[in-house]
Amino acid sequence: MGLIINHNLVNDETGKQLEKLCPFGAIHYSEGKLEIDAACRLCRMCVRKGPEGVITFKEDEKVLINKDDYKGICVYADSEGGKIHNVTFELIGKARQLAEVIDHPVYGLLIGNDCRKNVEELLSYGVDEVFVYENEKLQDFDIERYANCFADFINQKKPSTILVGATNVGRCLAPRVAARFHTGLTADCTRLEMKENSDLVQIRPAFGGNIMAQIINPNNRPQFATVRYKIFDAPAKVKDPSGKASYMDVKEEWLKSHNQIIEITKKPKQLDIADVDVIVAVGRGLKSKDDLMMVKELADELGGTVACSRPMVEAGIFDAKHQIGLSGKTVKPKLIITLGISGAIQFTAGMSSADMIIAVNSDPHAQIFDVANYGIVGDMYEIVPKLISMIREDRTNV
Repeated sequence: MGLIINHNLVNDETGKQLEKLCPFGAIHYSEGKLEIDAACRLCRMCVRKGPEGVITFKEDEKVLINKDDYKGICVYADSEGGKIHNVTFELIGKARQLAEVIDHPVYGLLIGNDCRKNVEELLSYGVDEVFVYENEKLQDFDIERYANCFADFINQKKPSTILVGATNVGRCLAPRVAARFHTGLTADCTRLEMKENSDLVQIRPAFGGNIMAQIINPNNRPQFATVRYKIFDAPAKVKDPSGKASYMDVKEEWLKSHNQIIEITKKPKQLDIADVDVIVAVGRGLKSKDDLMMVKELADELGGTVACSRPMVEAGIFDAKHQIGLSGKTVKPKLIITLGISGAIQFTAGMSSADMIIAVNSDPHAQIFDVANYGIVGDMYEIVPKLISMIREDRTNV
């Protein structure tokens, strides 16, 4: 598709008019010639508002796909060190819900080595069929080898939708495979819905969290979406799994790679705020880094950990691993207490699924109260010491 210039209609009047009209300065008229350069954003202002017929827009002929040729919702089983990441089970639960709308099977895709234990675990969550690419050269993640196996699965089974956890591996692998099939990928989805025509509605915050965008991929398959850990609930295991495992051939040419893994050094295990049950999160209401002792004291009394909103990281008060939100971690604790956090969507998108939310803010109109189960309007410097005192008193009376 593109813009076409009808040079027979170009003259000093139309040329100068179009040059002035373009909001991006992409149209140039000189010595009787009209040109459009790379600054053009195809806004088509020149077509709609310019002299009639001088510039026209030609759209490529679309070849519509037959959506009936694609069937199945696949979950990529992200595994590291022989253990499947928990986000995989959450995605299986969501895949089963989506599959019910269009009566599609739920697939699992497992790439690695010595996979039998993981196959059984995937089947126990109600997956209809697990496709396994197993080879000793797939023991450790290699983007080229894994992408080759992933692509073979798509070519053979033609799934309609593919869900991938937004882990380090998933964020690396999913876009590469999607690009091979010239299809779209929506990253960090917070909600997923399925239309009866098998179009996946991928919902995520956009424009800095100011809107919730609904994205569909109506004429490409498969549809790719990545989802963060702790967004959905993992389903209960089924009592009598009826799914099956299919071990796929791994061709030697797929295992060629320009990468060479020399050594794998495991990072020391650190506390992940996504895995804790109680969080006390603090935001701009914190006046000084020295005041963190009060916040930490409350977290300790509750057996929890301290986290923060983005401004606290930008101010150098917290490390990024403690940040909750779109640019931080998604958490789903049993209890989260927010202190001095206004509740912009950038933050709430990362914690709104918590079982219990208690918000403390001096502004009665703060957005955080829209998602909180309980709200306390007041100064955190007055309320936190009272909460600590009440907890200790209650513990003493038990």
